[in-house]
Amino acid sequence: MADFEVKSEIPGTFYRSSAPGKPPLVEEGQHVTADTIVGIVELMKQFNDVPAGVAGVVRSFAVADGDAVDADAVLVVIDTGSA
Repeated sequence: MADFEVKSEIPGTFYRSSAPGKPPLVEEGQHVTADTIVGIVELMKQFNDVPAGVAGVVRSFAVADGDAVDADAVLVVIDTGSA
């Protein structure tokens, strides 16, 4: 079992869904590919998709929806041993 940490490339606000009132882009336990968008980081009204970067299963979210994050902050943990 190997964990991969998806990190924010920029500081901003992390969102789990594409818009208010929409369902989360991914859930814990969901299989993802490297291209799957697992969240969005908003900085100065610019919304930046956060791809998983690896194939695997979403183990956990390190930050909550709407949390402020720094650059290089861990956002999502993916179990790559379950790919």
